Amino acid sequence: MTTISSVTDVRGRVAARVVGRQRELELLLAAVGAGRDVLIEGPPGTSKSTLLGAITTEWGIPLVFVEGNADLTPARIVGHHNPARVLREDYSANNFVAGPLVQAMRSGGFLYIEEFNRAPEDTLNTLLTAMAERRVTVPRMGTVDALPTFRVVASMNPYDNVGTTRLSSSVHDRMCRLAITYQDAECERGIVALRTNNDAPRMIADAVALTRATREHADITQGSSVRGAIDVALVAAQLASLRSVPIPRAADVEPPRDLPEPYLAVMFDAMLVALSGRIHLDETVETTPESTLRTIWEDYFLLRPAAAAPG
Repeated sequence: MTTISSVTDVRGRVAARVVGRQRELELLLAAVGAGRDVLIEGPPGTSKSTLLGAITTEWGIPLVFVEGNADLTPARIVGHHNPARVLREDYSANNFVAGPLVQAMRSGGFLYIEEFNRAPEDTLNTLLTAMAERRVTVPRMGTVDALPTFRVVASMNPYDNVGTTRLSSSVHDRMCRLAITYQDAECERGIVALRTNNDAPRMIADAVALTRATREHADITQGSSVRGAIDVALVAAQLASLRSVPIPRAADVEPPRDLPEPYLAVMFDAMLVALSGRIHLDETVETTPESTLRTIWEDYFLLRPAAAAPG
């Protein structure tokens, strides 16, 4: 796994499983292929887990998933002795229940920790030992040595500061860092088309454009990822079917002119369902998600096309 030839060989197969992300894929492959642990920083829905899943699948190694939160204690991530068996048999290696860290080390898999900066400091210290020494010592059980393919890959959202802690310099010193941002509109349309099996380019283009607009609105501190666009397209397709509304098949993205009012209503209602829970409003503004999405819908479907019209 750690040779250049194996990294080069797997790159094409992984790329076939992911829309876009060629540069990020190369950087991530280079880091893990060099034997490094990696911290990936980026907002939700930017293909972090998709990239890791594709890499580990192609290499034939496990991807052990953990969500970082206040409950992720050292005992939960390393493992614990089965209380019932301890009472019957006393402590032994046989009644030790491996946690995700030990599972990944024994199997040579990737330990993937989402929301890394939400984990308690003592848990991070436990991980530092595993990353530095490639082994952990468990009281009354023994030492676990990691297989060569073991990696720690962590992710965090740099835009979310609620309930998080600042990572220490010791953590940053032991991990490579890869920053990932949202993909461009063309890639996101490709993702939505792939995930929804929707063959209506107009609806896909509108779902992506409306979702991307939530990332730029002045009242929104964090907009929706491409997952929101996927749900807009899925919900809109179902609404159009329920209401017997034809879907325009024009593939033009800008501006969306002369679209039937029933279709516009479908897209607005789909926005409310798919995006109202995904956007985070600035605490200083007095508005609602529904009102904010209404302004985005009006700007995209009504104001900009009118401003761009001839004469």
